Amino acid sequence: MVLQSLKNCLWLSCVLRPPKACFWSTASGGLIIQSVSNDVYQNLAVEDWIHDHMDLEQQQVLFLWRNSPAVVIGRHQNPWQECNLRLLRQKNIKLARRRSGGGTVYHDLGNINLTFFTTRKKYERMENLKLVVKALKALRPQLDVHVTDRYDILLDRQYKISGTAAKLGRTSAYHHCTLLCNADKFVLSSVLKSPYKGLKSNATPSVPALVKNLFEEDPSLTSEMLLDAIAKEYAVQHQIDQHITLINPADETLLPGISNRTKELQTWEWVYGKTPKFSVSTCLNMAYKDSVLDVKVNMDVKHGRIEVCNIDLPEQWLPPGLYSELVKSLIGSKFCPNETTTLVTTLLRVCPQDDELHSRWSLLCENMIRLM
Repeated sequence: MVLQSLKNCLWLSCVLRPPKACFWSTASGGLIIQSVSNDVYQNLAVEDWIHDHMDLEQQQVLFLWRNSPAVVIGRHQNPWQECNLRLLRQKNIKLARRRSGGGTVYHDLGNINLTFFTTRKKYERMENLKLVVKALKALRPQLDVHVTDRYDILLDRQYKISGTAAKLGRTSAYHHCTLLCNADKFVLSSVLKSPYKGLKSNATPSVPALVKNLFEEDPSLTSEMLLDAIAKEYAVQHQIDQHITLINPADETLLPGISNRTKELQTWEWVYGKTPKFSVSTCLNMAYKDSVLDVKVNMDVKHGRIEVCNIDLPEQWLPPGLYSELVKSLIGSKFCPNETTTLVTTLLRVCPQDDELHSRWSLLCENMIRLM
């Protein structure tokens, strides 16, 4: 087994480099790869690497992967609008932005991810989804599954079990889709519900849908069975060996430069900073002593940073100088609870030593942080 694995790695290292004479060994034109990693950033980086490095004229590729709990947003989406960021932080669920368009999805180990790589000329997402449906029907003929005009796969004519997104390059393309097998639906529905109010954005919104796990329809189904069935159907349609080659997305010898790609996908500048410009217009209802104070807040956020900030406070509620320092400090800073917490903590140190003033200041700052 060890010798066979070594042969596979040596063969794959040849295949995944710019085309040379070694491509004769896979002349049939198809390759099935599965990631051994459950890290969302590593797996998204592999997608980009294959798209940018492989000669897809010579080789079509099916990439199979699964992630530990993560929320993945589309290239042009707003994370504050798409999910509950506070809940993600509490549950230690990762947030990632992919390079393709489309809507937001929740991943965990009960969710399968499939990426079909071709040249742009051969790109055909409908055919890929029909392949998935055919694999499901071969595995369980009784399943009522079909592809819609929106490129979703529905179960029982109403439950979405697969969503689609794609990236079209100049010569290469990939289409990826999900497949719900046994995902945690409670977590899925909780984290994909945004609690943020007053956001206005031109970012691409997700379209809510009823979802269902295939496991609910047939408890004997597992993610491994589904992956094998899809790989088998892909092999039949491309007339290749059904063999699935395992790869490690952290292997620089196999995927030169992959570490830098993975690191870039984890940066705040990519995950949050790529958000299309948006505005926040809301009213903070702050309970203070025996009354409720209404504080209007208006912000413009560009590249994830606060560009314009106005906080409409009742006159004399805070010293004008302290209020002005808060607004001044927020402009140019990240629309981020951690950075805002650091800013207000610094300002609190120069706040006059007055208990009443400190209480009011802390209340305002806590509410501002909750906005983010």
